[in-house]
Amino acid sequence: MRFSILLVGALAVQVSPVQKVIELLDECKAKVAKDLAAEAEVMEEYVTFCDDELKEKGYAIETAKREMGDLSATIEDSKATVMALTNEIAELEGEVSDLTEAMKEATELREKEHEDFVETLAANTAAVDLLKFAKNRLNKFYNPSQYKAPPKRELTEEQQITLNNGGTLAPTDAPGGIAGTGIGFTQSDAAPPPPPEANLAYQKKGEESSGVIRLIDMIINDVDKENQVMELEEKDAQGDYEKFMKDSSDKRAEDSKSMTDKEAALAESEEGLVNDKEALKNKKTDLMNTDKTLSDLHADCDWLLKYYEARKEARTGEIDAMGKAKDVLNGADYSF
Repeated sequence: MRFSILLVGALAVQVSPVQKVIELLDECKAKVAKDLAAEAEVMEEYVTFCDDELKEKGYAIETAKREMGDLSATIEDSKATVMALTNEIAELEGEVSDLTEAMKEATELREKEHEDFVETLAANTAAVDLLKFAKNRLNKFYNPSQYKAPPKRELTEEQQITLNNGGTLAPTDAPGGIAGTGIGFTQSDAAPPPPPEANLAYQKKGEESSGVIRLIDMIINDVDKENQVMELEEKDAQGDYEKFMKDSSDKRAEDSKSMTDKEAALAESEEGLVNDKEALKNKKTDLMNTDKTLSDLHADCDWLLKYYEARKEARTGEIDAMGKAKDVLNGADYSF
């Protein structure tokens, strides 16, 4: 009896095949639901990652394009600046060269004018000296009171000793011209002829000599006036030359400084232009790399997001199907 009771109890606790299927369905359903939840959590993180990365890369691309536009505009401005500075430097070089040539020509002209002035003044001075010499010779005969004797002979120490000892000096030659002029006189020029004996003829000669002396004075005055005019003109010309040279020198120094400043600015602009071109080149490379990264992100993210919904729908349908299968095993009827 006891054995029979135990056998009936064992048969009572034995699980039926249907129950095993139901349990297996519950396990599968639970596993699929767990996988779906885990996958949903991962996908949520991945969706956030994709969204952030796509926004970041898109912003980076827009920023790079804007910076490239700014760099391109800066490069064009730098090119214009370099060209303008180059032209300005060339103009300044031309001005400095022209000023240098003008100063050289002005100096040569001034030297020539001064040389002519000195020569003409020397010739006029010699002429005046000659005229005064001739006038003095005429006065010696016709106007003795106005005659100026030549300066006393200066004796050397040896000659003075000879005179002190009662000796005599050798006679000196008569003057032969005006010292320093190269103008000489013959013996006939040195001594005028004696006056005529008749009073009438003497008066006539006196009148003629007076007229000659007046003519000499007029010529001397004319030459003196000419010398004064020449000296004033020489002074004015020298003043104009000095002012021109100072103004030209100041302008040349100013142009040279400006040229030096512009050359420094040109070097800086050229260096900036090279740097901007290199920066633009690097920006283009960065943009290409960012574009490629963005394209790869779209390829990965778009594919996963697209097929995640399909997988989610399939998993959900699978869970629903297992639930219905369990209900059928428990006696539900879905025929209607």
